[in-house]
Amino acid sequence: MAGIPEAFKDLLEKKAFASLATLGADGAPQVTPVWFDWDGTHIRVNTARGRVKDRNLRRNGRVALAVMDPDNPYRYFQVKGRVAEITEAGADGHIDALARKYLGKDIYPFRQPGEVRVIYKIAPERVQTMG
Repeated sequence: MAGIPEAFKDLLEKKAFASLATLGADGAPQVTPVWFDWDGTHIRVNTARGRVKDRNLRRNGRVALAVMDPDNPYRYFQVKGRVAEITEAGADGHIDALARKYLGKDIYPFRQPGEVRVIYKIAPERVQTMG
């Protein structure tokens, strides 16, 4: 497993979005901007069960994502990896933590009735940097 280089770890804390690429059922790539965090080993993203990302990640755990520095768009890192774990445990608290990071709100304000949140832990296999 590859790690995020020290010189780019500040991007893990900034309000930087990740562009997450997954593979659809027909093999075509699908890219979505996502909130993310880092648990020291995995990049973690959160979505609701049944969404396109959820279906794609359950079917094929191969992903790529790019995180661009919001202060310098010529500085970024790219990760190619695999989903190491999919869990609903702690996912509600995780989306609230992401809402604090990205919106400054203690509770995720876009939750829908009956929505089941899911965390995807992505293990980086290759990391490339620029800037």
